Amino acid sequence: MSEVQDRDCDPQNSHVDRRWDSQLSVLPDKLQQRLMPFQKEGVKFMGLGKTVQAISVAYAYRQEWPLLIVVPSSLKYPWIEELERWIPELNPGDINLVETKSDTLGISSSKVTVLGYGLLTTEACPLVEALTRQRFNVVVVDESHYLKSRNAARSKILVPLIQNAKRAILLTGTPALGRPEELFMQIEALYPRMFGTWSDYAKQYCNAHYRFFGNRRQWDCRGASHLEDLHQRLSEIMIRRLKVQVLPQLPPKIRQRIPFDLPKDAAKEASGSLEEWERLMRTMGSGVSATDNPFTEVMGLVTRMYKQTAIAKAGAVKDYIKMLLETEKLKFLLFTHHLTMLQACTEAVIEAKVTVVPSSPDHATGNCVPSSPDHATGMYRGCHRSQGNWCSSSPDHATGMYRGCHRSQGNWCSLIT
Repeated sequence: MSEVQDRDCDPQNSHVDRRWDSQLSVLPDKLQQRLMPFQKEGVKFMGLGKTVQAISVAYAYRQEWPLLIVVPSSLKYPWIEELERWIPELNPGDINLVETKSDTLGISSSKVTVLGYGLLTTEACPLVEALTRQRFNVVVVDESHYLKSRNAARSKILVPLIQNAKRAILLTGTPALGRPEELFMQIEALYPRMFGTWSDYAKQYCNAHYRFFGNRRQWDCRGASHLEDLHQRLSEIMIRRLKVQVLPQLPPKIRQRIPFDLPKDAAKEASGSLEEWERLMRTMGSGVSATDNPFTEVMGLVTRMYKQTAIAKAGAVKDYIKMLLETEKLKFLLFTHHLTMLQACTEAVIEAKVTVVPSSPDHATGNCVPSSPDHATGMYRGCHRSQGNWCSSSPDHATGMYRGCHRSQGNWCSLIT
């Protein structure tokens, strides 16, 4: 689902359709060919869906740039890659990635600024001042449900930037993770006071009422009310596509590569291993080897390099998993091989306080099947931690290993719900 700010973009308005057909025609050829039919319709509405649609809309308003793109930290590099891929006229110097809270020099001179939510804190005064001075006319906010809290620093900083922009697109698959109260700041960012004050909105759509804790009175806005009316009003500024509607237009499988920053220590180790690899290749090419079996030495180095890459990307994987877990209803499978990566995935899930359904083998088929819950406690039976890793079933006292914690074709399997 995406939320957009452009009051003139009514999908039923034929004039608007003609105008957007013209706008689509000016997109780079490669980008036009990439858009599927439902995405083109979404672009006409100002930004259905995710990255490629938002880039299309932003490009259509390129004369109004500078452009600000705010994303979860784990998606900074994918967004930059997509910008460079679909808008080839952008030079490397045109895109500024804000790395730290004091990294403000490139904001005023670049066409596009990309930054992560994590930098928008109360201590980021120089960064906030630089962003405010730049006056971004076009703003794209990915995973906009990060703005669900009215009291969060990121919301207080980012909402004024969105409101001051001439064009704004908010992208999210889950605008309200649990309750209508989580929608208010996103709506307020696009259309200030469209739903009145926070108090007006809470009373109308959040079933707001007072709760008493002894003599203390507290305003409770965690409920929901008048949902049909809310849905109708939201349809004026939101567009939603169900999977069943777009599935026929989607390819059988979509693969995504997530680049990340390589930690300094990991970069040093990787550089050393590459140098050793080059030395081994030169030695084997010359026919002179310091060992009787150079193949064994090469395979040992390859194994070590695989482990090094697992350690290097563990932090980035944790961040990406936590981002996925922000969507409460999303279910996904994780497959890992190295224990370092399994540990990182486990830590991410534990820190996010999410239920883990450990998998165990079906001895009849060899497939992984989840353990079943204990209906009395609601917990999953046989969920243990062995050396920091989640395992199912109970330990085999003969071997000391946990039964049910298994590998499927070389990968550890766990299901996150």
